[in-house]
Parts: sequence; structure tokens; C-alpha cells
Amino acid sequence: MGAVGLLYVGAVLFINGLMLLGKVDPRAAGIFNLFVGALQVITPIVLIITANGRPDVILGASGIFLFGFTYLYVGIGLLGGFDTTGIGYFSLFVAIMALGYAFANFQVLNDRPFAVIWLYWAFLWLLFFLLLGLKRDHLTTYTGWVTAIEGWVTGAIPAFLILIGYWQRWNQNVIATLLLVFGVVVFGALWPLTRKRGALSSRAGPAGGETITAH
Repeated sequence: MGAVGLLYVGAVLFINGLMLLGKVDPRAAGIFNLFVGALQVITPIVLIITANGRPDVILGASGIFLFGFTYLYVGIGLLGGFDTTGIGYFSLFVAIMALGYAFANFQVLNDRPFAVIWLYWAFLWLLFFLLLGLKRDHLTTYTGWVTAIEGWVTGAIPAFLILIGYWQRWNQNVIATLLLVFGVVVFGALWPLTRKRGALSSRAGPAGGETITAH
């Protein structure tokens, strides 16, 4: 994925995470999703056209469409107030394909850090499927935190490090290991914390102060 596009994937995931946590208005988030969605559709088209038939470039570009279509779908849905079932089941498709791209990055492209990052995205899009497709609303807070964190860990930070040339200088196996450990520890710890918070908010009722405006 182009580093510039990845930077804005990080931005939109951060915004969407804040939206799920009730910090950003859904319609305001919808506009930004359209901007990033359009970027993530145009970018892979350009990359494929200029790839000169190189299969590694085409493979890398093909995955970007999964993000572009997701954000366009989300943006239109938020602005139009549509039911989330469609984007939820598309997220299941993305989660499954992300596993394939994780394998491809590990075995074909020999890019272990991004193999792990694709695993992050597979997990996140699975949460979107559960939340938006199956309407598991109790996952809203957890999904919001995971989305916001992944915006930085899988998008903004790697993209910026790539753009300034630091990412390429570091040992790729070490980066992959650190990413894997971080994801398991942080997202594992978030689960009981967000469940406890959700339970307390439910007992408190409207006075608990938690407003969910995810969909």
C-alpha cells in the first residue's frame, strides 16, 4: 500500500474509532470516509496502470480496494442513514481476504511486518462484521478503541516512518514481533476493561454519560 494512502487510512480509522466511542458525529465522520475512500480507489488504479505487469505491485495494489470500498460504503451509509447490514457482511469478506493478504505478505512479498498488520486488519474487520452485520452492540466500545488504536499502529505511524526512511532501516523481524506482541497484549487487555465499563454504564442508565452513535 502506498505510504501516503496508508497515512490517511490511519486518519480515517482514528476518526471512525472516535465515532464509535461517541466523540465524533457520524455524519461528520461520513464526509471524511468519502475523502479517504475515493483516495483508496484512485491510488490502486494508478498503481496497477503503471505497474508494467509486475505481479508484486499488482498484488499490493489489489488489497487497497478493500479499504477504498469500505470507506466509501461507510461514508455513504452514515450520510444516508442506511442500515449497516451490508457493510457488516462486506467486512466479513474483507476480514477473510485480509488473512489471504497476510499470507501473501509473509510468503510471497517477504514483508513480515505487513503480514502482521494484515492480521490486525483481519481482526478489526471481523469486529466490524460482528458489530454492524450481526448487530452485536455490546462490542461498540471495544471496537471503537481497537479501531482508534489501529489507526495509529497500522496506519499513521508505519506510514510516517516509511515516508522518512526509518522503517526500512530497522530489522523487519523485530518490527513484526513487536507488532504481534503489542496487538495480543493491548487488545487482550482492552476486552475485560471495556466489558466492565459497558456493564457499569448499563447499570447507571442515561445518567452514566455514555452515548453510542455508531450506526
